[in-house]
Order: sequence, then structure tokens, then C-alpha cells
Amino acid sequence: MIPELGQMALIIALSISIMLGVIPMYGSFRGNSNDMALARPAVVAQWLMLSFSFGCLVYAFLTDDFSVRYVASTSNSALPTLFKVSAVWGAHEGSLLLWGLILSTWTLCVALFGRSIPTVMLARVLSVMGLVAVGFLLFIILTSNPFDRIPMQADGRDLNPLLQDVGLAIHPPMLYMGYVGLSVAFAFAVAAMIGGKLDVAWARWARPWTNVAWVFLTIGIALGSWWAYYELGWGGWWFWDPVENASLMPWLVATALMHSLVVTEKRGMFKAWTVLLAVGAFSLSLLGTFLVRSGVLTSVHSFASDPERGLFILIFLILVIGSSLLLFVFRAPRFTSSANFELLSREAGLLSNNILLVVMACAVLLGTLFPLLTDALSVIDKTFELGLNIGKISVGPPYFNAIMVPLGVLLSVVMGAGLFLRWKKDSVSRLSGVLWLPLVFSLVAAIVLPLVFAPEFHALTAMGLVISSWIAFTALMWVIRQKRSPFALSGTTWGAMLGHIGLAVTFTGITLVSVYNIEKDVRLAPGESYEMAGYQFRFDGVRQKEGPNYTAYQGTIHISRDNQEVAVLKPEKRTYRVQTMPMTEAGIDAGIFRDLFVALGEPLGNGGAWSLRVQYKPFVRWLWLGAIIMGLGGLLAAFDRRYRHLRKTATGASSLVKKPAATATMATPQVAGGTRL
Repeated sequence: MIPELGQMALIIALSISIMLGVIPMYGSFRGNSNDMALARPAVVAQWLMLSFSFGCLVYAFLTDDFSVRYVASTSNSALPTLFKVSAVWGAHEGSLLLWGLILSTWTLCVALFGRSIPTVMLARVLSVMGLVAVGFLLFIILTSNPFDRIPMQADGRDLNPLLQDVGLAIHPPMLYMGYVGLSVAFAFAVAAMIGGKLDVAWARWARPWTNVAWVFLTIGIALGSWWAYYELGWGGWWFWDPVENASLMPWLVATALMHSLVVTEKRGMFKAWTVLLAVGAFSLSLLGTFLVRSGVLTSVHSFASDPERGLFILIFLILVIGSSLLLFVFRAPRFTSSANFELLSREAGLLSNNILLVVMACAVLLGTLFPLLTDALSVIDKTFELGLNIGKISVGPPYFNAIMVPLGVLLSVVMGAGLFLRWKKDSVSRLSGVLWLPLVFSLVAAIVLPLVFAPEFHALTAMGLVISSWIAFTALMWVIRQKRSPFALSGTTWGAMLGHIGLAVTFTGITLVSVYNIEKDVRLAPGESYEMAGYQFRFDGVRQKEGPNYTAYQGTIHISRDNQEVAVLKPEKRTYRVQTMPMTEAGIDAGIFRDLFVALGEPLGNGGAWSLRVQYKPFVRWLWLGAIIMGLGGLLAAFDRRYRHLRKTATGASSLVKKPAATATMATPQVAGGTRL
């Protein structure tokens, strides 16, 4: 009975979404306040129905209702409770329902906290988000219903052992919050194009929502990297996998969008850029969904391999992109600005930043889709006997590294110098007079730090540390030159500084772990030791261990340095009872400056010898520390007091609909000196 109620709630939510997508939008054209006022209660009703539906699915998992096809294929009675809950989104159908719930949550937040937005604009934004929800709910109901019934099964087929980890509980929801959050920026862009007006007030409304979505996406990507690092058993943190790329592409475009919104808000420029970036960021999120769920690309992260589902998403993607771009074609002539700027100016710096980020996203997109293009050409070649002899082509890390590293270097130069550029016009002499000090600090850091922390000097280390130090020192110097009390600085200023420093920390981690990582596969019998990077790894054998739904061989490795014990690691080789897939659980001694990583391999003959993979990974934690710092910066920027002041000013103001631009202007404090983002 409960699953049927969940199914009914889904259908009701679809009906509400259709109403939300049509009636307030129609009312905004006719000026009918009653139709537009329907948006908020419709949003609340939509969220309640989807929350109830999701709760019904959670209940089915917790009660082991194996008459539900999705529960029977994804869960098991012996599965721990935490994993039963996370199994709700551990496969295709449930993850889409979570996506729909998060979309309705974002819509609800816009409805509740968007009171400073004029009624007409808000109605259109909520209607666009309602139409997006229609597409996803149709997809769920028609092709991916999580409540389909089957004859009651004795037990379930269990959750994929790779997903039986706390990472599944936090990584997908966080990543989806970022993916789906970009729909808010998309909705604002479409609503602005419909109204034919994209002004400073529009940028001010859209900017905090974009920042928050970017924060979720940043932390979500970092969590995925961290999960892959410790769970997959071979110690990597990024593999240029198609699904990893699917999250990186919208992040790059969303980063460009945040910077473009700065110029649109401050100078009323880059309007076309801003609209296209908003459309592009959300479209790439949908493209990622298509890649994960269509089966067109092979990935360890893929949820489904169903051409019918992939075709549905592809059609939806074409409709979203096509309709948005068509609307842009008709409205683009209105998005012009009379303002101008010189080649050396903050506007030019931000434009260069955006171009580099978009080129990086396009390079990743090309590398990700290139195997599909070659497969399509191969089919055409065989069909028409053209004799092209196109084989199977894969694109791996060498391509991505060759493209992304030079672009990253250029981006770092622009990031550092761009902070000090003045609006409209600047001079080389003034800029060089400001930048020489952080440049000297960066060069000194690149020489001194390897001598202190690195086992040997390496050219790649110096280059990476110059880049990281440049980004960090320019951000710090930029804040110091504000010549104001730290408490007087805006959240946007602190956010920009922390965002740049966080990226510098991540770059430092990437550089040092890439250059100085040591990895060895060794054979050890009980009592034998292996030395690496000054550490002694003594293998004390294995013992059998029983888990809640698996059996395991657990090794014991004592790690010491200078005859002092550092850690005792207990890596495992697990075999799950239902899905007899062997899984490696690595033992990791984590530290701020290094990780010691041991993965248990296979038994090797008599005497209790085993193969082990031993790794020394310096500064690997800095990758994720940098992401946390970036996320904190994004939150500070999103909750800048300017936006809070705007909301307070707008509350209860009846003049918002009649004079949105004037109200927004009055609510914005003047910024002296042109230094604040």
C-alpha cells in the first residue's frame, strides 16, 4: 500500500508541476496577480508530494519490502541500516527521485527567500523550474518508476559492494545539490530573456543562488574524489573518468558564470555572456545525467545502461538547450551595453578568466565525447564501406593533462593579476608596481618550500609552487591593500580571497602528490618489512573477520619511523555474501603533510605471504582542504550583507512590482574605490 501511495504522490507532483509551469507564466504575460500568486502554494504542494513520495521509498527499504522491484534489486535484509537508507539513491530510479526532490527543494527555497524579487520575475522563475520538474517527473514515471511491483522475493540482490560505504550517504546528495542548484541560475536567465530585460538587479538576484549551487558542486566533487581515493583501493584521487568529467564541466562553466555575474552587477556588461553561461552550466549538468544513465560511455560510476532512458534524457536535453538558445537568438539584441573598457582593465581580466574556463570545459567535453564520435564514424564506415578503418579510440590522462595544465597556468596568471586591475582602464606601470611583491614571494616560496618539505628539488615542483604561491599571495595582498578593518570587509571580498587561496591549496596538493608520490607492489610474509620514504612497513599476517553481510581477510601492518611506531593499519579484502564481488578496503594513516596507504592484494603461495600495494602520498589531503576553503569562500560571498540588506529592504515593500530597478538600486550600498567584487 505504501509504494502505491508514493506512486500516487509522484503523479500528483507531476500535475502540480504542470500547473506551476503554465499558470503563473501565463499570468505574468497578462498581468494577472492571482495567477502569479498561485506559484508559491504550488511550489509548497509540489515539495510536500515529492517529500512524501521519497519517504515512501525510504520506508520500503527500511521494511525490506522486496515486492518493490527497485528494493529487491538494490537492497538486502542483512544490509546495515545506514546503507539501506543510502541505497535509496544507490541506483538509477532512486537517484532520479532524489534529483526530483532536490529540484523541488531549490524551487521552494527560491519561493521562500526570493521576496525581494518582483512578482512578475519570481513567477517566471518558478514557472521555468516547474517546467524542468515536469521533464524529470515524466522521466521517472514513464521510464524509471521506483515503485514498480513484482512478486514478493525471499530477499534482495544487495547493494553494489562498491557503494556500501558512508561516501554513498553524503557524496551523491551533495553533488546533486550542486547539479540541480544550477537550474536556479538557468531559470533566472530564461525568465530574464522572456521579459527581455537583463539588468543589474537581475544579476544581484541571481548571484547568491549561483554561489550556493557552486559551493555544493565544489564540495560534492571533492567528496567524490575523496571517496574514490580510499574506496577503490589503488590510491588515486582523479582518473579523468567520463563521469568525473561530467561533474567537472559544469563546475568550470559555473565558475565562469560567477565571475561574469560580477561584471553584470557592477558594470551592467557581459549580459549575453552571463545568460549563455547560465544556460551552459545547467545544460552540462543534464549532459552529465545523460552520460551516466544512457550507457553510451563506460564508467565505474555509471548508474544505468538503458538506451531508452538515454534517448529520453537526450530529447529533454535538446529541448532545454534548443529552446533556450532560440529564445536567446530573439532576445540577444536587447542585451547590449553602452559601457566600454580598455584592454587592460578588470573587465578584460574577468573576460579572459571566463574564456579560459570555457575553453577548459570544451576541452574536457571534447575528450569525453571523442570516443562516441569515433564509434559513430566507425558505424558509418562499416555501413557505407568507406574504407576509413576507424578503430576503437579512447582518450585518457595524457590528453587531458596536456591540455589542462597549460590552460591552468594561464588561468593562474589571470587570477592573480586580475584582482588588482581597476575597472574601465588601468596602466602597466601601476599594475607592475603592485604585482612585483607577490611575484617575488612566489619565487622564493617555490625555491624554499621544496628544500624544507620535499625529498629532492624538481622542476615540476617549482612550477607548481610558483603557480600556487602566486594565486595565494596575490589574494592576500589584494585584501591587505583594501586598507580597511577585517570586520569592515564584505563577505564578497572574503569569499574571493578564500576562493583563490583554496584553489592555491588544491594546486599545491596536486603538484606535490603528483611529483613525489611513491607506489610499490610488494610481496611480504608475516614478520617481513618493507621500507619506503623513511617508513618501515612490517606485515604481521592476516586473520579472518566476519562483517554484517561479508567475510574478510584483515591484514595487520605496523608502521614505524626511527624505531618509533607511527600507526597500525588494518586493510581488508572483503567478499560479500550475496554479490560475491571481492572488495579492497585500504588502510590509511592520514596526516596533513602525508598519507601512508596500504591495500591488501592476494595470497601468494604457502607461508602466509600476501601481495600488498604500499603508497606514500605527500600533501594529498590538501586537495580536499582546498575544496573546503573554496566552499567557505563561496558561502561568505553568497551571504554577503548586501543581499541580506536587499531582502530586508524589500520585505513588505509594495512598490517592488512597479519599481524593481529603483528598489534594487536603493538597497545596494555604494562601493568606493572600485576594489570590491
